[in-house]
Formats: sequence, structure tokens, C-alpha cells
Amino acid sequence: MWKSLGKYRDFGLLLLRVGVGAMFLLHGGPKLLGGPERWEKLGAAMNYLGVYKFPVVWGALAGASEFFGGLCLILGLFFRPACLVLAFTMAVAANMHLGRGDGLQGASHAIEVGILFLSLVFIGPGRHSVDRG
Repeated sequence: MWKSLGKYRDFGLLLLRVGVGAMFLLHGGPKLLGGPERWEKLGAAMNYLGVYKFPVVWGALAGASEFFGGLCLILGLFFRPACLVLAFTMAVAANMHLGRGDGLQGASHAIEVGILFLSLVFIGPGRHSVDRG
């Protein structure tokens, strides 16, 4: 029975892309629409990487990467570059959580999703995508 599910690999990738992409649309939308005050707070995460300039720009880019990255995941458009950008965004988020002392428990979600995005760079979007693999 389990072996027969292999023929639905592309459907599984579609389900994964749409589900995770929708969640990132929901995460990134409010950040992107939050305006300069919200962007500045988000961009402060770069402080944990030793980058102290342009927090508003970094925050806007983080919101945009989550929102538009989620859209790219859903569509399977610019899939691999979007996954790389999202993986970097999650690396910054994980580093921020660890830098704030949240420990692995606080950083785990960003680490897990970052691993997912890096894996998808190698796997590709599947047949049911604009990029088609």
C-alpha cells in the first residue's frame, strides 16, 4: 500500500507548497503592511548578526520575503530562489531567538522551517507548478 503512494509525489509537493506557502502569506502579510515602525522592530533582528544599519529596510525585506515567498511557493514560481530567500530569513529569525536567550525551544520553528526550505531547493516544486521542476 505505501509503495503505491509514490505515484502521488507531485500531489504531495503541491500540498506541501500550498500549505506552507499559505501560512507564510499569513505571517508575512501583516509584517509587510505593518509600516516603518513594524519594519524597524523586525529589522532589529539583524543586530544579532552584527548589522545595525537600515533596520527599516531589513524589516520590510523580511516581511516581503515571507509574503512573496509564500506566494511563490503556492504557485511554484521562482521556486528555488524563493526557498533560498526564505531559508535565509529563517536563519536570521533563528539567530535572533538564540541571541535573545530563547534557546533551542524558541528558535526551533525557524530552524525547522529553514531546513524545510533548504530541502525544497534540492527537491524542486514538482510537476504541478509554474516552474515545473
